[in-house]
Amino acid sequence: MDGAVTGDGIVHLLAEPTALDGRFGPAHAWTIGLCALFVLVTLAITIRARHTTKGAVDFYAGGRGFSSTQNGLALTGDYLSAASFLGIAGMIALQGYDGFLYSIGFLVAWLLVLPMAQLMRNTGRFTMADLPAFRMRRMRVRLACTISTVTVCVFYLVAQMVGAGALVSVLLGLHDGGTFLGMSASQARTGAIVLVGVLMIVYVMYGGMKAATWLQIIKAIVLLAATGMLTVLVLAMFSFDPRALLGAAAEASGHGTAFLEPGLRFGVEVPGEPTTTLFNKLDLISLGLALVLGTVALPHILIRFYTVPDGRSARSSVNRTIVMVGAFYLMTLALGFGAAALVGSERIMALDPSGNSAVPMLAEELGRLTAGPVGAAVLLALISAVALATILAVIASLTLASSSSIAHDLFGHILMWGRPRESQEMGVARFSACLIGAVAIVLAVQAQEQNVAFLVGLAFAIAAAANLPVIVLTMFWRRFNTKGVEWGIYGGLSATLLLMLFSPVMSGKTDPVTGENLSVLPPWIDIGFFPMENPALVAVPLGFACAVVGSLLSPERNSARFTELRVRSLTGWGADRD
Repeated sequence: MDGAVTGDGIVHLLAEPTALDGRFGPAHAWTIGLCALFVLVTLAITIRARHTTKGAVDFYAGGRGFSSTQNGLALTGDYLSAASFLGIAGMIALQGYDGFLYSIGFLVAWLLVLPMAQLMRNTGRFTMADLPAFRMRRMRVRLACTISTVTVCVFYLVAQMVGAGALVSVLLGLHDGGTFLGMSASQARTGAIVLVGVLMIVYVMYGGMKAATWLQIIKAIVLLAATGMLTVLVLAMFSFDPRALLGAAAEASGHGTAFLEPGLRFGVEVPGEPTTTLFNKLDLISLGLALVLGTVALPHILIRFYTVPDGRSARSSVNRTIVMVGAFYLMTLALGFGAAALVGSERIMALDPSGNSAVPMLAEELGRLTAGPVGAAVLLALISAVALATILAVIASLTLASSSSIAHDLFGHILMWGRPRESQEMGVARFSACLIGAVAIVLAVQAQEQNVAFLVGLAFAIAAAANLPVIVLTMFWRRFNTKGVEWGIYGGLSATLLLMLFSPVMSGKTDPVTGENLSVLPPWIDIGFFPMENPALVAVPLGFACAVVGSLLSPERNSARFTELRVRSLTGWGADRD
């Protein structure tokens, strides 16, 4: 940086051009090179996986040959999406303590996943539907589970792909109307969405679960290493004194000590409006409920339990995941507060009001402080490549989960009455990956100008309200039956979607200061009557209630199958043969 003396006699630093201002520079070249290297390596792995994928077990479950350590890394890669890497650190940088509440919710969720992992591995085979279908009428159960799985995955996919486009736009400095190599921001976003979509189709079509697993393992190692390096660099700037880091972050945030206390974003106290205050606090509880309970029932997390040899390995892999995920979320504290202290909230919001640019900006600043312009370019490029790899890996797993459900449940057990040839089923799975990928690309391109951040929370809420009741009641309630599964899934799914439709996320929400419309629909449309932004607090109990009432209204019972399921859940006997 250059210095300039102004009339007050103080030397001010003139900011050098950054890699985020839209001008092609070394950081862009490094970013493109590192991203290309990652894609080439993963494509080579996909080609190798293709040669070793011979049957349905290989395609859906990776041959069940992954160790607990490998699966733990893959689970970590599956779970740590761009929302975790960029979003949470960005929220901490802008909202302090409240941003860390997401990390707490995501981490606590794994304490519930732990007891379910071994039971799921022992009772299922390829998809979530294998669990209730063992006890009940298979066709109706599998249809309901397929609808829920595809819905959750598509919502999550669209959010991730729009995020990829937005990330590229910010990294190339196109967010403020500039151009890059002749491309506008819209063209760059569209190109990124299409490229990411095509790559995810290739990974799933040709490599199946083996390619997806190794993709996640590589991504997890690179992500944890990059996050650890940034954490060490941040702490080194403050002599490894966390108090100095927190103090500097609070001072630079503009909020003072309130930055380190709850209430900036969630559970906000509104003076003179006790009803609004109450709903703000309930919304916080609802968000936590969605994050914690939704994780247990996310389809792309559940199918990963089937990639290990037995239930004990599944449980061990979750233990390893808890350690790695916990370490990652602790490091997001250093990244978020480090960005607030070293970059500043104003600079972050000027580049991207959502805060997703906080980590790339922090990386660039740390690189400049430690190794000058070259260090800034290299470190920014590394973090940018890691962020794009994170998005690519997660959407590949989501595509695999949805295509597996369509091929195994809808085609194999409904259209083919449970007697398909393996070659037919795998062919349908590959076609389904193309179909899901194409639909996700089209939806993401159409929605790229919209604020789709709510889709991730919606996916978690649907998983918690529709999938979780079926999983829990199948495992632990003898009276549960086919109608209970249908009512639970369709009831939980419908309740979540309807409540979200009539929530402030869709209409009626404005900025109290500027009056800007913050909802998805235009400001002249106001159909909101549900006061909370996350519906899980209402939708999850409704999902369980629908499942219970549906079961009680049906005379269907099969105690023998429930007893056999209980034995299987403890021993794993016969799970891989059905």
